[in-house]
Amino acid sequence: VVAAFSSGIVSLNRASRITTASVIADQQMELYRAVTHAQICLESTAVSATDQKYRDDPTIGGNIALLLTAGCTPLNDEHNPSRVLTGADRKSYRLDTYIVQVTPTGGRPVKKVVLVVRDSTNLAVTYARQASTFDQSTG
Repeated sequence: VVAAFSSGIVSLNRASRITTASVIADQQMELYRAVTHAQICLESTAVSATDQKYRDDPTIGGNIALLLTAGCTPLNDEHNPSRVLTGADRKSYRLDTYIVQVTPTGGRPVKKVVLVVRDSTNLAVTYARQASTFDQSTG
């Protein structure tokens, strides 16, 4: 009985963290939906200051040159590649943002935004990963 109760608490805690991480990713993605296509980019100085965990993400495979950084001078939340924040559950999360250009077969280039929410104390733990593409026709 004690073992079942203990594993139940662990499962509930993990589910809570995943839910909070998904909300964090949704909120960040809404920032990109609220700006013009030209404003969807990352601030180059902040990208240069990222750590190895950020650079090793499969989205860019260690090559930060793939990230779209041109024209990003203000460092607003939507321009910050990596930041630590507190969720509604009062726990700490790290939000990593990747913006790359991709060209679908037979299409024109679009900006792909990938958001990864990790445990800020153990970066090997990923709670949420969300991706969306933005076409220049969206403004």
